[in-house]
Amino acid sequence: MRTLLLALALGLGVCPAHAQTLDLRLPTDNDSLLKGGGPAYFQFVDRNFEGQVSYPWEGGQFGFWRDPRRVGEGIAYARFHEGMDVKPLQRDARGEPLDEVHAILAGEVVHVAPPGKSNYGSYIVIRHDWGEGPFYSLYAHLKEYRADAGQKVAAGQVIARMGYTGSGIDQRRAHVHVELNIMLSTEFDLWHSTGFRSPNHHGIYNGMNLLGLDIQDLYLAHAKNPALSVAASVKQSEARFEVTVPGTAKMEILRRYPWLREAGGSPGRPASWKIRCNRWGLPLSVTASSEPTGGADLTWLAKSSTPHYYQTRGLISNSGKLTVEGLRFVQLMAGL
Repeated sequence: MRTLLLALALGLGVCPAHAQTLDLRLPTDNDSLLKGGGPAYFQFVDRNFEGQVSYPWEGGQFGFWRDPRRVGEGIAYARFHEGMDVKPLQRDARGEPLDEVHAILAGEVVHVAPPGKSNYGSYIVIRHDWGEGPFYSLYAHLKEYRADAGQKVAAGQVIARMGYTGSGIDQRRAHVHVELNIMLSTEFDLWHSTGFRSPNHHGIYNGMNLLGLDIQDLYLAHAKNPALSVAASVKQSEARFEVTVPGTAKMEILRRYPWLREAGGSPGRPASWKIRCNRWGLPLSVTASSEPTGGADLTWLAKSSTPHYYQTRGLISNSGKLTVEGLRFVQLMAGL
């Protein structure tokens, strides 16, 4: 069964009397995710680590499951995977995937990517808003589109056919890569132009401007607790670091996602904002502060036995400072 009814409340996870009920669907007819069938749901990755070739299905999950590195006697996974790779249930005689891809929520198609212009291959972005701010689902590596930009779509409506377009994917690893994201900035084009020579073909719907929620955990958590809001789910994530930025920062994320702001803090225009993030940089809370700062500063970092660089997708150096990439990310997120 692809349908999962989620009661998503406004605010910080406290269900109001008239909470919206969201009709959330799995992206294909493959429902093994909700039955505990990881190998049947996630597409494998090719791995060659320390001379051993393997094909772990775990690499198709959301999170840090790729690019293993030996760290002492343990292993750290340095590459962050921002979505779920859902494997096909049907193939034709030539091995081509036949699975249809469905909108996971009702919304509006806001971007249909031009083929050949992204590592995502052919991809679609849909905007959703149920009262907690706009969220954006993304569906990548598609064979063909069955929806157009500007089109309203219902939850479960067919929007595409699964494929294997994009970088590093072949027919045997055909899948749909699915994300659910917040948007970082409407000024992404300007930010992109200061750091990249290549053109931005996707405007504000470039994958670098869409930061993923743990969509896999969200499905499983709501299956257990349908009253849990997305805001509450985000705030339950473990904080990994805090950055402090000047009070003059544009902070678009607060206008789009006001539930991020913590109660209390400095009244009026603050001297600074303290942004708590999880390990891949997703903002969990924002607090107004009277402490001045001259720029973007790392003001708290959780202890870790694993190098920080691997733990934070390269945002923080092993010496405990923002990397160049980390600073650029904070500038985009905070509007500096």
